Amino acid sequence: MDNFRREKMKAKTILIIAPHPDDEVLGCGGTIAKFTKNGVTAFLCIVTKAYSPDWTESFLKKRPEEVATANKILGIKKTFFLNFPTVKLDTIPQKELNHAIDDVIGQIKPETLYIPHPGDLNKDHRLVAEAALVACRPGKQNIRRILSYETLSETEWGQEIEPFTPNVYVDISDTIRFKLNAMKTYKSELKPFPHPRSLKTIKALAQKRGSESGVKLAEAFKLIRELTI
Repeated sequence: MDNFRREKMKAKTILIIAPHPDDEVLGCGGTIAKFTKNGVTAFLCIVTKAYSPDWTESFLKKRPEEVATANKILGIKKTFFLNFPTVKLDTIPQKELNHAIDDVIGQIKPETLYIPHPGDLNKDHRLVAEAALVACRPGKQNIRRILSYETLSETEWGQEIEPFTPNVYVDISDTIRFKLNAMKTYKSELKPFPHPRSLKTIKALAQKRGSESGVKLAEAFKLIRELTI
């Protein structure tokens, strides 16, 4: 796809910041696979970690395995775990979260950064998006493109906060299988249709975004900032 080739040339390294494991798959799994299959290096930063007793020991034990398997399917080179408490980011000083994300960005120095939509319903998503934007203030990090992704069951439920209005699409017709297979590894997150986090709904959203952009299947993003030189 010509548009993708032009985009690929803009980035040799990409970084995806995910508030929780599986957000990266829901938001840009097909895009990640498409980049890595075309020689782009992809890194992932997972900001939070589940904990007992709110989650079972069985869940906590399986989680790292699920992440590793999903990473392998998508071709992600390395994952950074910040280990902040899930659904408790609002108890963490904002400066601490900002610094942690800034440190990862500084290590990777990606040309393109993917972050959650700032208007998502989940507060963890909003705080992570804000921290990422603070870390990427002009003059601080040399990032050429910042895009936000949509997360099923978070983005559409937060439309009253800040609507997700995509203006960038990536054709994932040839990589949807990697997205779906990666999502299958997160067994605890998958739900039966018509739940938003069902395989059928994930593919339906890809079809919708594809119809909006003139391709069979696509992922949608909102371009937040771009530097052209």
